[in-house]
Amino acid sequence: MGGVRAVLIDIDGVLTVSWEPLEGAVEALQVIREAGLPVALLTNTTSRTRDRIARTLAERGLRVGPDDILTAPAATAAYLREHRPDAACLLLNSGDVTADLQGVRLVSGPDARPDVVVIGGAGPEFDYAALNGVFGHLQRGAELIAMHRNLYWRTDEGLQLDAGAFLLGLEAATGTEAVVLGKPAAEFFAAALRTLGVTADEAVMVGDDVEADVLGAQEHGVGGVLVRTGKFAPDAEGGVDGHRPQHVIDSIADLPGLLGLG
Repeated sequence: MGGVRAVLIDIDGVLTVSWEPLEGAVEALQVIREAGLPVALLTNTTSRTRDRIARTLAERGLRVGPDDILTAPAATAAYLREHRPDAACLLLNSGDVTADLQGVRLVSGPDARPDVVVIGGAGPEFDYAALNGVFGHLQRGAELIAMHRNLYWRTDEGLQLDAGAFLLGLEAATGTEAVVLGKPAAEFFAAALRTLGVTADEAVMVGDDVEADVLGAQEHGVGGVLVRTGKFAPDAEGGVDGHRPQHVIDSIADLPGLLGLG
């Protein structure tokens, strides 16, 4: 993989599962950094802030800081500040990420009349009352924004349903198409490339989600590497709609070898 000057890495399912490092992840990240390749961690995780993610990973031996991490909530906040700066926004999300939503005017409660509904990651908060309330706001003309479209993610208890499954229902019921701001949105990858100071053809994206991580990156000119960990399924190697991952490796532990780092 000649010409690679920077590495984009998904967190959940690639570096960790339920925030515990996968075998070889700590060592692989260290080798990449020692080779002088800048790294950005791109995640659709919506349950934790960038600061908390960085602390959690550092406690487990993965040397990263908040500035190394780009999250779907942070990308959502940047979009809202630019495109809907005065909008009243209702957030449906599992986990507290308000620290990464600076500059966004959040509203809640039975009297809320939001201009925008923001869908984050799924959890117990996604009950009938909450989803039906969102349905009502969308019928009244609120804009629908989603931090991601992930249908599920892998935990130490197996695959768990995520917000993308509910998002499909809301879109179908209201005839609305959400603006999606996490992976695989073009701006999400572009923000990471700007942070690292490289062009798309100088970077590679490593992920366990063949569509959002790997094919999403490849669509925008970034090299794609699919790992056989996390939510990986054997049929993912065949790709989607004729589009295949450029590289497939067993785990992040094999990435330094793929990059020619030993």
